[in-house]
Amino acid sequence: MNTVKLSDARNLPFWRRPFTLLFVMAMAMPVAFATWSALLNNFVIDVAGFDGGDIGLLHTVREIPGFLAIGVIALIIFIREQVLGLIALLLLGVSTAVTAYFPDMAGILTITMLSSIGFHYFETVNQSLQLQWIDRARAPQMLGWIMAAGSGATLVAYVLIVMTWERFDLSYAFVYMASGGFCALAALWCLVAYPQFEAPHPQLKTFVLRRRYWLYYALQFMSGARRQIFVVFAGFMMVERFGFRVDEVTALFLINLVVNIVLAPLMGRIVGQFGERRALMFEYLGLVAVFLAYGGVYFFGWGVAIAATLYVVDHIFFALAFALKTYFQKIADPADIAPTAAVAFTINHIAAVFLPVLLGLLWLVSPTLVFGLAAGMAAVSFGLALLIPRHPVPGHETVFAHPPAPVAAQ
Repeated sequence: MNTVKLSDARNLPFWRRPFTLLFVMAMAMPVAFATWSALLNNFVIDVAGFDGGDIGLLHTVREIPGFLAIGVIALIIFIREQVLGLIALLLLGVSTAVTAYFPDMAGILTITMLSSIGFHYFETVNQSLQLQWIDRARAPQMLGWIMAAGSGATLVAYVLIVMTWERFDLSYAFVYMASGGFCALAALWCLVAYPQFEAPHPQLKTFVLRRRYWLYYALQFMSGARRQIFVVFAGFMMVERFGFRVDEVTALFLINLVVNIVLAPLMGRIVGQFGERRALMFEYLGLVAVFLAYGGVYFFGWGVAIAATLYVVDHIFFALAFALKTYFQKIADPADIAPTAAVAFTINHIAAVFLPVLLGLLWLVSPTLVFGLAAGMAAVSFGLALLIPRHPVPGHETVFAHPPAPVAAQ
């Protein structure tokens, strides 16, 4: 397989350029993962009779590979990042395809672990490649377009599920096989069709943990803890409390996708114009309100319309999460991007290893307390976002660090 320098990639046909590869991967991954997520709560309740404690255990197992994402640093010593990412994408696709053939607790946990290894290792490498291959000045808007591309591909999958699930009495096995198979075939095609792109800055292949990145690490930790509550329990609430069917849950996901497709490029422009500090503050403040309102669904007995609206609004705020990527891109040494992506992914998943199972037990006592805890986490994230400078650069990573003095003209 030939190697092409990033600076020479502009001479390739458009469909073989690095940014096109990022788009293809962005469209392949969510077809498998988002379809798995959309069917998951109905699948485990209908097939395996899961309760809140079981779903918490499942998501704890699912997040273990995220905690071990630091292993990417060891793997890229022997495997190029691009190849590793596509192998992980292939594993995600194959594991998703066979999910329905393991309908008991042990089988679900095993196949979930395998698909999670694929997902988390792909995401670790994918984030690294995005920050290496996309110019800093264009990163917010280009990441917005990549997010919109992924949402668009998933939109097609969800429309098909909504339109055909009841009409053709589809099975979990068929939908998982179709979505996972598409992802696996896309990964294989990318392995064959694209050259190996060589970024201008060789990546360190050692463990990197720098003091000056502490705020980025803290924000990653809080993001992982907070997001677990949404991923594990917001969708579970819609099925357990309001009895949503597969096509109804998917329709809710569909609304979120349409919103992301429309707003993601706009969000990228907003981050580029107003900066990561304001974007993240807005996201976290909004999430405080949303999580408190989730608690109100149980505490005050609010109806399904309010719960569904909150689910959509939740996704709108999460669309701003890529501002954390561009904040790191602005403060990072270019050689630190790959190892720090692995370290950050591990930090992001520290809480994910124990929170789902513990909160699953708390859920059995009081769902309101679970969402109240999430609101508190979002408030802590808001406080941390206040420490981001308006114009972060190396040496000026937080408001406490003095910006580097300008170099006098010769």
